[in-house]
Amino acid sequence: MMASLDGSVEGDSTVTAEENKALVRRFVEAQVNAELDTLDELLASDFIDHNLEPGQDAGREGYLRGVAEESFSNQRTIIEDQAADGDKVISRLTINRIHDRGEFLGVAPTGMQFQSTAIVIHRISGGKIVEEWSESSGLFEATRQRLEKERLELALVEEELRVARRIQQASLPKEVPELGGWQIAPYYQPAREVGGDFYDFFELANGHLGLVVGDATGKGVPAALVMSTTCGMLGAVSLSLDSPGQVLERVNEALYARIPANMFVTCFYAILDPQRGLLRYANAGHDLPYLQHGGGAEELRARGMPLGLMPGMGYEEKEIVVDVGASILFYSDGLVEAHDPQREMFGFPRLRALIGEQDEKHSLVDSLLTELHSFTGEGWEQEDDITLLTLRRRSADRS
Repeated sequence: MMASLDGSVEGDSTVTAEENKALVRRFVEAQVNAELDTLDELLASDFIDHNLEPGQDAGREGYLRGVAEESFSNQRTIIEDQAADGDKVISRLTINRIHDRGEFLGVAPTGMQFQSTAIVIHRISGGKIVEEWSESSGLFEATRQRLEKERLELALVEEELRVARRIQQASLPKEVPELGGWQIAPYYQPAREVGGDFYDFFELANGHLGLVVGDATGKGVPAALVMSTTCGMLGAVSLSLDSPGQVLERVNEALYARIPANMFVTCFYAILDPQRGLLRYANAGHDLPYLQHGGGAEELRARGMPLGLMPGMGYEEKEIVVDVGASILFYSDGLVEAHDPQREMFGFPRLRALIGEQDEKHSLVDSLLTELHSFTGEGWEQEDDITLLTLRRRSADRS
C-alpha cells in the first residue's frame, strides 16, 4: 500500500495520515489509562506484537492481558513526535512510571520511579491497529538491572535494620531491678529506622544502683554499635568509680578515641542510694530529667558536653533527695520531638505541664503515651526511638 501525494493512503483514500496519527494517540492514551474497552475496539482481530516481554502472547489477548496486569502505576507517556509513512505511524515516546504493582522481569515491586524513551511503530488497516513494533534497544534489560539493583539495596537496608535491632535489643537490660520502697518502670519503642536510644541499670556496692538513659547520634547499625559500646563502657567504669561525674569523664575519653568524628552520645547518669533516697547525677548533654512532686515538675540540671565529642571534658555533679511520693522521668528526644499532622512539635513545655499534673493513681508513662497518641493522631509514623524511664519513691523502706 503506497502513500499518495496528498497524504492519503492508496487503497483507502478516505483515511489521511493525520487521522492515523490521531488513532495512534488515542491508542497510546488508552494503554496508559488501562482503558481495555477502547483497546479492544482499536486492536485488529489478527493483531501481532513484534516486541514481546518475556512470556507474553503475541496476539491481541496477550496484549490486553499485559495492560490489565501492568506492574507500574502513575504512568505518564508523552508523544514527543510523530510521522506517518504509508499505513504506518512512527511515534517517539517518553515514559515515566513507578514500579509498585507487580513483578516485572522477575523483580518484585520496588517503588522505584524511572523514565525511559522508545520509538514505536504501528501499522493501521481499516481503522484498526494491526501490528506494533518498538525500538527500545536494551530497555527491558536496563530496566531489569535497575530494578534488581534497587531490590538488592532495599534488602540490604532491611538487613541492616534487623542487625541494628538485634544489637540494640541485646544491649538493653533483660530485667528491671527491684528495690524496696521504689518502683522503676522503663518503656522503649524503637522507630523503624533504629536510632541509638538506650537505658541501663548497674548494681553497685553498698546496695546502690546506677541508672543511665542516653542516645547515640545517627541511625541504623552505626548508632546501634556506638550505643552498645557506650553501655559496655559505662557498666565497666561504674564498678570502679562512685562518682557520676568521674564515670562520664572516663567514658568520654575512651569514646573519643574510638568512635567516628561525626558521632557522639548524650546521656544522663545517676547513682541512687535507695535507703537514704539520695540521687547523685551528672549529665553529658542529654535532655533534662524532671522531678515530679507537690503538683509541679523540676528540671534536674547539671552541665556537661556529650560523650565522644571533645577530650578533657569535666562533668558537673549534683545531688537531690527524692521524697516519698515523688517521681523522676528520664527520657529521650523521640518524645518531645514528635510532630502532629500540622508539624507542631510535642515540646518541652507540654511535657513539663503533663508531669506536673500527674497524680499518684495513674502511671506517668501510660499518661504520657496516651497524650502523645492523641497529639500525633491516627496514622502517625514514629520518627525516632522513644525511651521513657520513671523512678518513683513509694515509701521510706529502709529494710
